[in-house]
Amino acid sequence: MSFWRDPIKFIIDWALALLASTGLPEQWVTLISFVVGAFILAAGGMFFVVFLIWYERKLIGRIQDRFGPNRVGPWGLFQPVADMLKIFTKELITPYGVDWVAYNLAPVLAVASVLLMWAVTPFSKTFVATNISVGILFIIAVGGLGELGIILAGWGSNNKYALVGALRAVASLISYEIPLVISALVPVMMAGTMSLVGIVEAQKVWFVFTAPAAAIIFFISSVAETGRAPFDLAEAESEIVAGYNVEYSGLKFGMFFVGEFLHAFTSSFVFVTIFLGGWRGPGAEEIPLLGFVYFVIKTFIVYFVLILFRGTNPRFRLDQLMNFNWKLLTPLALVVVMATALVDHLFSASNDWLRIGVLIVVNLSILLITDQLVKRRTVIPRQEASLFKRPVANPDNVFIQPGSGVKE
Repeated sequence: MSFWRDPIKFIIDWALALLASTGLPEQWVTLISFVVGAFILAAGGMFFVVFLIWYERKLIGRIQDRFGPNRVGPWGLFQPVADMLKIFTKELITPYGVDWVAYNLAPVLAVASVLLMWAVTPFSKTFVATNISVGILFIIAVGGLGELGIILAGWGSNNKYALVGALRAVASLISYEIPLVISALVPVMMAGTMSLVGIVEAQKVWFVFTAPAAAIIFFISSVAETGRAPFDLAEAESEIVAGYNVEYSGLKFGMFFVGEFLHAFTSSFVFVTIFLGGWRGPGAEEIPLLGFVYFVIKTFIVYFVLILFRGTNPRFRLDQLMNFNWKLLTPLALVVVMATALVDHLFSASNDWLRIGVLIVVNLSILLITDQLVKRRTVIPRQEASLFKRPVANPDNVFIQPGSGVKE
């Protein structure tokens, strides 16, 4: 295969041929290739965080009408490098009374849970570390390891503020996994497989168009699972002194930092893989390098939206966070799954385009009905009184409907 059509596959085949030429047994060649591949993938992800930190800080700065990093290096490019060197040189302090195993295992899980998702994601037609038949289940399972790391950090730190952050993680992050898993069933049903490679290849029409309700639920749940604003109750700095990682310093704290940024980007390309066709695009099957370019462009578009969420939305209260999940997202996800299963069953023998059209109509109808129900539930009567008008004597904090006859 030509180097310019698929340089990654070309280099992998060359490296495997070089190993085989040494005369090593086939089992040893396979083992060495897996170890080296895992190391390159993990190291590449870790170093890529340096760019992600700069990119996100600059973008949020522009969103909030400020510059972001702009002193160290051109456009502040070397600022993340300076921060990384500072973290490497800081002293590792272990507080008295910590649970040593849980305390030290937590930052490792925070990073490892994210890097494991890279192993089953198809970045192009020929570039996937391993194709397993339960890829989407694997991603959901290893994503839970990051939440386990948060719980271990809070419990093992022997600090009440860290413990509060861990308990919030139990209440919020794990709760949002329920609509995440339910909405992920929709692309699995439509593709007929849990393999991420199979899901990408099944998307002649992107699932974001045929199942927009499931895509919205999955995206919101993914943002919540990363633990970032407006869902960052597990690490609310203004309330619980940095939350679950308050007792960490130096490189251990830096691993939590790396895990957070890398998880946000990883959630973006998981969404791209499941709902935006992954690497699929014009000419991507003939030129795998083009498919990788499509994948990166789509991922950065989704990542931009995710950063926009973080930079423009205030943090939810804990009760609002839980109500949003249990009273809206989870019931909506169940309705979407049942509707999709019904349409798939009724139109299984029909033309594919007819089934896709019915799915689009059903999903849009569900979204419109949900929008109307939410508006009726949360509507607040228009207040005729201005900001400077004398406040209404209302000790019970009940809204007074204008024109209802109640005197102020």
